[in-house]
Amino acid sequence: MRTIFVFGTAFFLVMATVAIVFGVSATEDAANQSANLNQSSTQLVHSSSLTALVDSVREARDYAREVGQEKACLEFDNKTGKFVRGDLYIYAYDFQGTNVAHPFRPDFIGNSKINLTDPNGVALIKDLIDCSRRGEDFTYFIFPNPNHESKDELKVGYAAKVDDDWWVGSGIYLSDVPSLFPAEARENLVGFVDEAVKYAEENGKEKALLAFNDKNGSFVRGNLYVFAYDYNGTALSLPYQPNLVSSKRIDATDPNGVHFVQNCIDQAKRGDGYLYYIYANPAKNMAQELKLGYVRNMDGNWWLGAGIYASESNTTASTSQTYLGEVDGNSSGK
Repeated sequence: MRTIFVFGTAFFLVMATVAIVFGVSATEDAANQSANLNQSSTQLVHSSSLTALVDSVREARDYAREVGQEKACLEFDNKTGKFVRGDLYIYAYDFQGTNVAHPFRPDFIGNSKINLTDPNGVALIKDLIDCSRRGEDFTYFIFPNPNHESKDELKVGYAAKVDDDWWVGSGIYLSDVPSLFPAEARENLVGFVDEAVKYAEENGKEKALLAFNDKNGSFVRGNLYVFAYDYNGTALSLPYQPNLVSSKRIDATDPNGVHFVQNCIDQAKRGDGYLYYIYANPAKNMAQELKLGYVRNMDGNWWLGAGIYASESNTTASTSQTYLGEVDGNSSGK
């Protein structure tokens, strides 16, 4: 997997933005190959918004360290307090997944949310905990947007460790990105990964990696393919990017700063799991697109996975209220 940043003009280079276009036809792809390198089916967050998100979380972390958990949580719970700034507001959890502060979900406070998963099966609290254990980091998840009638929307989250007991987080919505993958598409993805795992178990790692890296082999089906890494982040299988095989990619990030290889490792350490990231689509001139990945541990030394692209999986936007119920107030519950 390889992060690709493409900017069509010097203006975009200065402003650090990327134009996102959905539904580009095959004819348009051929006619506008150069332009399409600046397009993706996933809207990227403007750099200034990401900066505001990070600054907000760090400010809350520093405040909590200064005044202590009790006083900080009282402030974080205040819907009209200084840590609620439109879509940016602070929530807090301990490292066991129990919520300790939330301005718009008082029903969460004091309750464990460690096993909470979003509509695509992504374990959002566990992911945020992993980000916090690294100090601070980004991840994606789906959560209700009360500004849009509590509909489920993709969100870029950022979490930071306060101390060894608890952490704080916040996030930005990607409201224009359809991110609800059909159950059948997710089931097919899991089935494909299970097939790859079985092949590796029956034939051994060396033979399996040869098969996974063969672009003309049975484990490359269009843009559905197997990627594999060890737990140090060294690439073992990338059939569309063979130049990256054997390279260490633990620090690789997507256009929104998400450490997708590290996040895959976090899933594999749990045994298996889903996650979102933005990645180059070989069927779309390597344009960056939202992808839902599924990974599995092999033997504790390496792991493998695959992913499906949103633009080719009949993803939809939410048309009803969230899986968590309506959120109180005019900001989200996560």
